[in-house]
This record gives sequence, structure tokens and C-alpha cells, in this order.
Amino acid sequence: MKQILKNTILFLIGGVLYIAIELLWRGHTHWTMFVLGGICFYYIGLVNEDFTWDMPLIKQMFIGAVVITMLELLSGILVNGVYNLNVWDYSNMPFNFLGQICLPYSILWFFISLPAIVLDDYLRHWLFGEEKPHYRFI
Repeated sequence: MKQILKNTILFLIGGVLYIAIELLWRGHTHWTMFVLGGICFYYIGLVNEDFTWDMPLIKQMFIGAVVITMLELLSGILVNGVYNLNVWDYSNMPFNFLGQICLPYSILWFFISLPAIVLDDYLRHWLFGEEKPHYRFI
């Protein structure tokens, strides 16, 4: 039960942060982005849970960017392709795939992963008494 509560709290925080980023970046959002953001934050948080603190932060950022990009692709295929909600369309962006993901946003996710990783680690420490974070950048 404690694990479910922790995962729910982290999911909710991730969802709120994701839609806040969208509101600041695009000026609007969609409820599905709350769900996607919660899932992304949860999976980014698992990187330190599944690997040691010795993993360089830059490698964690790369993994975070790949995770977010893949989740965005899956979400886009479902939300935009199957349900035709037209939440986003990257067709006019360079190096896009199916209009659902593109290289410029994958690069952006790399940099956004850094505060997400650190925030998740400190939330786990402050709220749930987990190990205090420490990092190696390279």
C-alpha cells in the first residue's frame, strides 16, 4: 500500500509539472498530457531505482530523453492517431516521425530530464526517507 501511495504521489506531481511546462511553452494543454507527464516522471524516477548512483547524470538524461520520446510516440499514436484528438502535430518539424515525435523535442527532453531526475530523487528523499541523492555528471 505504501508503494502504491508513493507511486501515485510521484505520478500526480509529474502530471502537474508536465501540464505546467506545456502551458508555459504552448499556452494550452490537454488532460492527456497530465497522464503522459505522470507516466514519464514515474519512469524517469525508476532510472536511479534500477541502477546505482554511479551512473553518470548525463547518461540518465539520455535515458530520460529516450523514455520520454518513446512514451510521446506511443501516446501520440493512441491519442492523435487512434482517437483523433489532435493534441499535437510535429509534421512541420524537422526529423519528425509520423508527426508524433521529432528530433528538436527529443533534444529538449534531454535537458528537461535533468531537473526531473533531480526533483524525483529529492522528493523520494524528503517525502519517503529514501537515500539522499548524489551524482556524477560524467
